[in-house]
Amino acid sequence: MSTPWQQGTPWRASVLGSQLAELLRRPGRLVTTGLSVLVAAFVVFATIMAQQITTNTAVDNYRGTPKAVDMVAKAGDSNIGATALRRIRALPGVAEAVGRVNSGAPVTGPSEHWLELRSDPGTGPLSQVELVEGSYPDRAGELAVNRRAAEELGLAPGTRTALKVPDPKNPEDGEKTVEVTVTVTGVVESTATADQQPGGYTTDAFIAPFADLPGYDHIDIEAKSAVSQAELTGQVRAALDGAGKASAKAKLVTGGAVRAAEERAAVSGDLRELFQLISVFLAVAVGAAALVATSAFRIVFAQRLRQLALLRAIGAPQPRVAAALAAEGALVGAVAGTIGVLLALGAGQLAPTAARIIAGQRLSAPGLPVTDAALVVVGTMLVSVGAVLAPALSAARVSPLQALRSAGTVAGERRIGGGRLTAGVVLAAAATGLAVLLLRNLPEPGEQDYDRGLGMLGTAVSAGLAFLALVVLGPLLVRPVLAVTGWPLRRLGTTGRLAVSGVGGTPRRAAAVSVVVALGVALVSGALVAVACLTGYTQRTDAVDAPADFRVTSEAKGLDPAVVRRFAALPELTHVTGYRTVQVTAGPKDAHIQYEVSDLDPGALPTGRYIDTATGSLSDLGPGSAVLASSVADALGVRVGDSFTVTSSGRGNIRLTVAATLPEDGPGQADILVVPADLTRMGAAESAGGIFADAATSGLAARGKAQRALETVIREHVPDPDDVTISVLADDRDNNRATIETMGVTALGLVALTVLIAVVGVTATTSLTAIERAREFGLLRALGLGGGALRRTITMEAGLYGVLGASLGLVLGVPYAWLLVRVAVSSAPLVLPGTQLALVFCALAALTALAGLLPARRATRVTPMTVLGGAE
Repeated sequence: MSTPWQQGTPWRASVLGSQLAELLRRPGRLVTTGLSVLVAAFVVFATIMAQQITTNTAVDNYRGTPKAVDMVAKAGDSNIGATALRRIRALPGVAEAVGRVNSGAPVTGPSEHWLELRSDPGTGPLSQVELVEGSYPDRAGELAVNRRAAEELGLAPGTRTALKVPDPKNPEDGEKTVEVTVTVTGVVESTATADQQPGGYTTDAFIAPFADLPGYDHIDIEAKSAVSQAELTGQVRAALDGAGKASAKAKLVTGGAVRAAEERAAVSGDLRELFQLISVFLAVAVGAAALVATSAFRIVFAQRLRQLALLRAIGAPQPRVAAALAAEGALVGAVAGTIGVLLALGAGQLAPTAARIIAGQRLSAPGLPVTDAALVVVGTMLVSVGAVLAPALSAARVSPLQALRSAGTVAGERRIGGGRLTAGVVLAAAATGLAVLLLRNLPEPGEQDYDRGLGMLGTAVSAGLAFLALVVLGPLLVRPVLAVTGWPLRRLGTTGRLAVSGVGGTPRRAAAVSVVVALGVALVSGALVAVACLTGYTQRTDAVDAPADFRVTSEAKGLDPAVVRRFAALPELTHVTGYRTVQVTAGPKDAHIQYEVSDLDPGALPTGRYIDTATGSLSDLGPGSAVLASSVADALGVRVGDSFTVTSSGRGNIRLTVAATLPEDGPGQADILVVPADLTRMGAAESAGGIFADAATSGLAARGKAQRALETVIREHVPDPDDVTISVLADDRDNNRATIETMGVTALGLVALTVLIAVVGVTATTSLTAIERAREFGLLRALGLGGGALRRTITMEAGLYGVLGASLGLVLGVPYAWLLVRVAVSSAPLVLPGTQLALVFCALAALTALAGLLPARRATRVTPMTVLGGAE
């Protein structure tokens, strides 16, 4: 007798229909299996929305052209003259025209304060500034400044200062300058630039005395409403042609949309690399979601083995059963992808309003990328189908005899096949071999010939192979790791022992979930270690290049000790440290090299604690000894304990012993450090060559006050103030720190996506396990286990997934992060952020435990009658 599947086409959809009916009958399973891919779809589409918001905001807030501009006249070989601007303004088709100048000038004084100078009308549709305090300039000799200039330079409304500007009598000679006194009238915020530098603004009528060249870089033009683009072009071209040869060479960009498109392309180009980097992390997060979905489908199909066996018993072929299960996965992906996209779309549309209400920030609205949304949904379906294939093929091979058994599921396999074991060993061996090869060929500090790009690629490949080995060999690692990490739980009594045995009893399932957690922890711990190492490297570099907020130097005459004491007495300053320098020669007679020797005491500055030695110790520095930069020690062929001779002009040869060597230069780029008595022996003058000093408090305003206090002392107590230079070292140091902090926050934010998906995976697995083990829980209740104890048991099991994953992730992430940093920056120290890593470990255990609370509550509803009734 033939089966229905052998009789004709009408029965071909029966398997698919039965599976879809089962899925719709249990919608909770659909939600659970699709939760991880839903999160992945949300994250991917939210990133697309974030890119649109970022790009639109950058174009709107930092655009070079106001929205009202209908045409831009761009200068050719020479700037456009003032005559051309007057002619354009007088045209019948022009509503308004603004001449733009981008220039700059130093503020007078011993220090170098650079003020960016811009022309802007201050009001109207073509203005790119907003007044926040005072008034906008309306006469010659006035400037409005941005917040950075107001805080850092102390240029509040009403103050007067002087700028060094090109001599108007010799405009082509850039070295000849004159001082122009200006009055600050107000403080503005610019919508055209990020205002990262101190800036000043005035109208195009009064910008000429400050500009390095006469005329304007370009002219923004707004047309009257009834004037066509062609008519406007003809009028403006005629005005430019009649204003002289320089203006006649100006190029017209017709249409503000064209100009805006150019600016959008430029901004998008700047942001493209950032979002390309983000896409790498998104790919990792999607891969993690696929692993979680695979585990969830495997559990769901295991719960339906009797149903699948019945289908096989009445003649359903394996391919058709597998195809039906794959179609189920596609449906889950379509539903989850659609929901994820809709949630991300709503979040993106609400983001500008939320940013304005919560943070007071202006964000531009995103568009409606329908094509991208469709691609994300299709991609989610493909990921779901890929995730369901292996469980579907495995479930389709169920024996028809399984329908006769009482159990609705099968116990998880505790062993892995020989082929899988071999593949895992090969992957682990390849990862280890590549890592050993990289370790043996690590570059020395300062080595230039090392191919760092190839080394970083090799590190990434080795880490990828190691993770794949973890995926393959995970079931074998669960029990050994659990034996260690689960020991504290066993001490808690029955609930702890049940939790450990529950996780260890299904090693494949535990490995599938823990591997995703391990991936997230590996990325997070790797980012923390990398940021810590780079922070240590930056601190060490800053201790050499920028050991204090300010450096005051006098190359010719030096700083009198009385002046140094006045600096030290200033309440605006702290850690004022004077130093002297001399030039000496050392080395073979036929190859004497000149070196700078300093008596600066590194311990006198707070940054001195970041100075590490390559060999020896800074505490060994004393009379008759010296600390050398490594390059100097190599050139002289000496090491710690060796003696060498330096020759000082007029003082002859002086013998010194090497106390320590530094990885790079000494503070202030000194080649050799000695004690003051030895520097005096080398002929150093009594006056200091310079000082290092910090502002008494943090912040731009405090730094500006300290700088002005230094300038006052120099102006009043130094005979030749022009011989003294104030260098603000804090700006570069702050920029370096800000770069590292931004990089760290960005990296942690991106890798946190994987952690989120891992926690979702724990929730899904624990929920499905609670359904699968309903009879087991009922038996435990029948044996006297209370609801609270059962709830604690399941919560502990969920937490154990986090503990297993965190343990494996730390073992994987920390070494590879250090190797990557060591390859990229050979001088970076190994810094282990122990407290942060411990917090990550504890946080993952807590998060995964919390993820088990909801399934635990559901499990406590199981009654002892479940065992007798045979219900799931």
